[in-house]
Amino acid sequence: MFEGSVIEEKRDYVTLSLPALQQTAARPTRSWKRICRRWKQLHRLQRVVLWMLGFALLIGLIYAVASRTESHTEASHSVESHAATSLESNVTPPPLPPNPVIDPEEGEDNAQNPEEEEKKGGDQIIPPPELPVKKNARQEAVISAMKHAWRGYKAFAWGHDHLKPISRSLEDWLHLGLTLIDALDTLWIMDLKEEFAEAQEWVATQLNFNINQDVNLFETTIRVLGGLLSSYHLTKEQVFLDKAIDLADRLLAAFNSGSGVPFADVNLYSRRASKPKWGPDSSTSEVTTIQLEFRDLSRITGNPIYENKAGFVTDHIHKLPKTDGLVPIFINAQTGQWRHRSTITLRRGTRHYEYLIKQWIQTGRTKDFLRDDYNESISGMEHHLAARTEPNNLLFFGELHGSTKNFVNKMDELTCFLPGSLILGVHYGMPKHHKRIAEELMYTCTQTWLRQPTNLAPEITYYNTQPSSMNEDFFVKSNDAHYLLRPETIESLWYMYHLTGNKTYQDWGWQMFQGIETHCKVEWGYTSIGNVKSSVSTKPKDKMESFFLGETLKYLYLLFMDDQSIYSVDKWVFNTEGHPLPIYTH
Repeated sequence: MFEGSVIEEKRDYVTLSLPALQQTAARPTRSWKRICRRWKQLHRLQRVVLWMLGFALLIGLIYAVASRTESHTEASHSVESHAATSLESNVTPPPLPPNPVIDPEEGEDNAQNPEEEEKKGGDQIIPPPELPVKKNARQEAVISAMKHAWRGYKAFAWGHDHLKPISRSLEDWLHLGLTLIDALDTLWIMDLKEEFAEAQEWVATQLNFNINQDVNLFETTIRVLGGLLSSYHLTKEQVFLDKAIDLADRLLAAFNSGSGVPFADVNLYSRRASKPKWGPDSSTSEVTTIQLEFRDLSRITGNPIYENKAGFVTDHIHKLPKTDGLVPIFINAQTGQWRHRSTITLRRGTRHYEYLIKQWIQTGRTKDFLRDDYNESISGMEHHLAARTEPNNLLFFGELHGSTKNFVNKMDELTCFLPGSLILGVHYGMPKHHKRIAEELMYTCTQTWLRQPTNLAPEITYYNTQPSSMNEDFFVKSNDAHYLLRPETIESLWYMYHLTGNKTYQDWGWQMFQGIETHCKVEWGYTSIGNVKSSVSTKPKDKMESFFLGETLKYLYLLFMDDQSIYSVDKWVFNTEGHPLPIYTH
């Protein structure tokens, strides 16, 4: 080392600053001899102690350097892992048109043109949503209702389709544990982890599709296949996907018809399909409301057969003649043609129109014929089915019956899904005036609930279109006065609040929930009732439908949620049974 030079290094240990050596190279030799002499002069015990201290110091130094190197390696791996996870978790959906602020007086179409939007390839990856930390009082009330319903189901109908809460017994229809599977994602969304875990265990160990049982293709798809797929997306638990694949493989037999339009029923064991027991034809609504689920399964597994089979039906229906976009309610599976003189109604055809807009959204808005068919159908509804009441000018959608297409002034609770689909479409760039239709129809649907003394809706409502001495906008026949714990109006209330932020929709939903709590709650669950027109004689029917847990309570919980971004319709599309599925980019 040359005199006056300075060398700095970053080291993993502490160094001592010693005086610079001023002598020649021979000096270190004399110093070393002096050190050796002094070492020999030390007592043996002192030399032993110094050896031990030196050895311990050497070992400690080696350990410190090794630990520091290992820590640095682990940190590097951790950073790399975190970066990979971030890249995987932060894939966002394609850009959406902004939610328009609509002037109620406007009647023009939205400025956004979906055809001009960029259409990207590649499937969407949606990470499971994080659960909200804090729940408000209304949400807690709905959670309490869910726990009450689950307690009764677990006690008297565990693993079966439906609970009969008054007689404390059970009812099977498809023999597939409908209530349990319908409720899976609701339990998860409400953060009821203990209940979810016991339901998952049943799915893993008890759910068996190898049974000699005829099941309805539509109901099995939307409830069971949809419930399993949704649970898989929310949790990433493989058992749900494995069961979904097993079920779908069996349901594929339904498409083995002369036209490719599926039969209504399938035997899960023999994998043979058949027409429904009530007639020769399939329901148009049913065969066109299975596409979200089958497509989603293909996207997860990479097996195109599910999407191809179900997608063919949509393509086929697209080519058939319609009445300004409106479809008859029955179609023959062998010929692929409409039933002659078939009725046009939103009651039995509702979900066909819902799945037009939702399929378009699910596929990243890339299949434009779906959007076009949807818009044409809404125009057809406006022209052929829309009517107004006397004396208060309420909007409703009636039915066209028979070959003469006579207008019938009735509307079902099932039709009240429509405001939700309309406002969803507006959010994605559909005509502006669809929002006014949604708002007005939402008000009418709400009145069918809140004008009853029970605050519950009848199954069917008739509307007065001419001035009469009754001075009422609508009336309910005794045979139609039952409430089956249906969710359609509440579903639309969630969409309306989710996309407008108008808290009035929350307040309406709260009044409906109070009606359910007051008139449907029994000791071991909730029951359908036979008469919404009387708060004294409600005529309980002793049945808790699976969709009460899968949809009604779920949509109430989502309606009251403060943070609406968690299950945003920008990322999720809900199937017709209320099960959220991810949106893809094509």
